[in-house]
Amino acid sequence: MKWIPQEVQTTLDAIEYVDTAVIPIYSIAFGGEMKQSAAMVEFITLLTSHLERQFTGRILLFPPFTYLKSEDSEKVLSELIKWEDNIVKSDFKHIVYITSELDWRSHEQSLGGPLLWLPSIPLEDMNDSQKIGLIDSQVKQISTFFTQKWNEN
Repeated sequence: MKWIPQEVQTTLDAIEYVDTAVIPIYSIAFGGEMKQSAAMVEFITLLTSHLERQFTGRILLFPPFTYLKSEDSEKVLSELIKWEDNIVKSDFKHIVYITSELDWRSHEQSLGGPLLWLPSIPLEDMNDSQKIGLIDSQVKQISTFFTQKWNEN
């Protein structure tokens, strides 16, 4: 399910089935890091969109948690935990974070759900069919993670 009114209403009506919140995490950088930041955003955006299609009816893809890379990491973590607290209050049983930002691996223990860190794959020189093939391959790999997580409960 996507973060659009109709699908959010469906989620609310079927919260016992749509029990997993997926939150993409993006950092925005400027200067010399701007292109790498944009590449990470493109990769995670495509990946989470395909993941949402794979698991429509089971996950709600939240808008990305976006922050400036230059911000204090503790402040950013605090803001994300506020999101998490509100999501938990909304009866989601699982929260999964997805990012290409390596720094988040050091904060995973502070989060109430698993963090999937995937190294960003540069997509800029690929045609659309190559991008889709690569993203589909990545989604198949992480789909196992989701099914295992759901089977634990």
